[in-house]
Amino acid sequence: MDLPVTPPVQPMLAKAVTAVPAQPDGEPEWSYEPKWDGFRAIVFRDGDDVEIVSRGGKDLARYFPEIVEAARTELPDKAVVDGEVCVPREIGGVQRLDWDSLSQRIHPAASRIAKLAEETPAAFIGFDALALGDRDLTGEPFSVRRAALLEAIPVGSPGARLLISRVTHDAQQAQDWFTAFEGAGLDGVVAKRLAGAYVPGKREMLKIKHKRTADCVVLGYRVHKSGTGLGSMLLGLYGDDGEVRMVGGSSAFSDTRRVELQQQFEQLRLGPDQVAPGEVNRWRSSATGEWIPIRRELVAEVAYDQMENQRFRHTVKFLRWRPDRDPESCTYDQLEVPLTYDVYDVLEGT
Repeated sequence: MDLPVTPPVQPMLAKAVTAVPAQPDGEPEWSYEPKWDGFRAIVFRDGDDVEIVSRGGKDLARYFPEIVEAARTELPDKAVVDGEVCVPREIGGVQRLDWDSLSQRIHPAASRIAKLAEETPAAFIGFDALALGDRDLTGEPFSVRRAALLEAIPVGSPGARLLISRVTHDAQQAQDWFTAFEGAGLDGVVAKRLAGAYVPGKREMLKIKHKRTADCVVLGYRVHKSGTGLGSMLLGLYGDDGEVRMVGGSSAFSDTRRVELQQQFEQLRLGPDQVAPGEVNRWRSSATGEWIPIRRELVAEVAYDQMENQRFRHTVKFLRWRPDRDPESCTYDQLEVPLTYDVYDVLEGT
């Protein structure tokens, strides 16, 4: 591709915070937009050549042929735009983002992909521009990149598959969006500095989500105490040293789902007899804690309440699989870390 910005490019990331940042007095500092719930992707177009590159560097083009065709007809001849691949569907009489339909689009069979492209077509929601024509925009402030995005993706074109996210400079409106847009299947609000450059792979944006979640690599599982089905899936996160650490587990599954998960995980076992020693359980001395390791290929999104000593304090809730995420991207820096106080700062008279 003959573009000023060529793949692969790591997308600029967001750091989790607990509230919408306020605007300072005078000129606005922040641009706010909805947080879309889909597959993060950067679309590169150079004439008929189109690549849709995931956050992990994989080309998603084969899974979304309708987006490839839309890029050829709706984008300028040379353009690089950042955004989210989503599947909007009518649910309960309104259009909502449908994660299940989106995740089913990652399929090895070309015939299945073609069928789903017709039945559950995807849309690309653009929210940043990295290049337009011969211009590399990554060093420009977001205000300039936003103008280029509006130039690259015309607003209001009937039947368009490439769309643009709304933005506002009003912090109160962003807070209203945080509540109102949840009904459309959106995931919260993102804040970007108007003067900020596009920094690949860095958490330069802020995100305010409806729930505290983490993407974890599945390290293995324990068999249910009944001897049939999965008892719990064990989860890990990668540290700054590149080593993975076990951070907890998820175990709230129906009997039917336990059997399905055990069958799925059995295919990923490292060896038929390989078992890993578990940690000592101070509450149940009879429990060995042994578990079965599997290949580190699956990423699960889970809901959690607190972190303590680099682990989840309580059992977490499995939310969904993330086929768009690479296991190595499951790192600690994605987590929302609350402010740390000395316990005596919370006591009266100290």
